[in-house]
Amino acid sequence: MRAVVQRVLHAGVSIGGAPFSGIEKGLLVLAAVARHDTSGDLSWMSRKIPNLRIFEDGEGKMNLSVRDIGGEILVVSQFTLYADASRGNRPGFSESAPSDMASQMFDRFVDMLRHESGLPVETGSFGADMQVSLLNDGPVTIILESPKQP
Repeated sequence: MRAVVQRVLHAGVSIGGAPFSGIEKGLLVLAAVARHDTSGDLSWMSRKIPNLRIFEDGEGKMNLSVRDIGGEILVVSQFTLYADASRGNRPGFSESAPSDMASQMFDRFVDMLRHESGLPVETGSFGADMQVSLLNDGPVTIILESPKQP
């Protein structure tokens, strides 16, 4: 599983020009499921994200997690995180999970993240043509990849 985690002052998803979901201060997580991901990958990611210490403490050091600050999380599915553009100019997506599998695993990941974080977790709409807006704070952007299982 791969995720791009952005510290935001606010973020939102619109579909067809209409607001769909949004958060205030917290994390925007763009998440993709790979074809060989397992429950272990989802579990690792759902534990890692709410505990990332990327918010500033009183001394200006990144020492606090989204949980510590009582923030919110917006998770948006984004299979294009597994794009391979190493050959030619049109990216290939063979490492992305097939849509049915990815949809089920994405929903499980969101449920696990809600349970693990205890925070409000909003989502986009899987497979929809979404417009994502955000105000990145810092900017702080972290790329995470679940460890490969032996």
